[in-house]
Amino acid sequence: MKIIVSILAIAILMFGGCRSPQESSARIDYDFSTLDKVAIVAVEGAVTSEAAKDQIADFFAIELLEQGYAPVGRSQVRAQLAGQESESKDLTTTEAAVEVGLILDVPAVLAIKIPHFGEEIAITAKMINVEDGSTLWLASGSGKGKRTLSRMFGLGGGGNDQLMGNVMGGPMGAPPAQPLSPDEADKAQRIIKRMCRSLPTKTTPVW
Repeated sequence: MKIIVSILAIAILMFGGCRSPQESSARIDYDFSTLDKVAIVAVEGAVTSEAAKDQIADFFAIELLEQGYAPVGRSQVRAQLAGQESESKDLTTTEAAVEVGLILDVPAVLAIKIPHFGEEIAITAKMINVEDGSTLWLASGSGKGKRTLSRMFGLGGGGNDQLMGNVMGGPMGAPPAQPLSPDEADKAQRIIKRMCRSLPTKTTPVW
């Protein structure tokens, strides 16, 4: 009997404990079927590697495509903003995101923040209406990760992790192009997929 109870406890920890808390909301008075392009303008926070940021942006792009939108990827946005003043701004702010949306000539932009990416993974995403700066969709999700070697090579939030990243990645101050590990990528994609379950389908108004 004790063995059975122990097995059940392990199963609960493995499967029940991996569920990712999430919160999300979308404007019920907005016709999302009028949206076409959505530009992913920012991925900021605890992840500093450009390669890892592009991976996370791509995970959101996959969900946007599945809901009928035409995403403009983060790498495309960076290429179009190259050399412009907006490139150096914090594009997670509504004002800067709207400014970039106007430059890119898209009706909506997506800004992503990552407060934690290590033993705990936390991600928030906000879709902003470029026309008036209002929030169209807002979601957050989190889950448990684990500290891997990539945390030592520049994906962490600073301190010794950042120093190691500088040593391994190139010139001082330049984050290395270290991608997410397979385990990190899998956990991040699972969280993002759960977050985007509430993302309104483009072809069907939410009201």
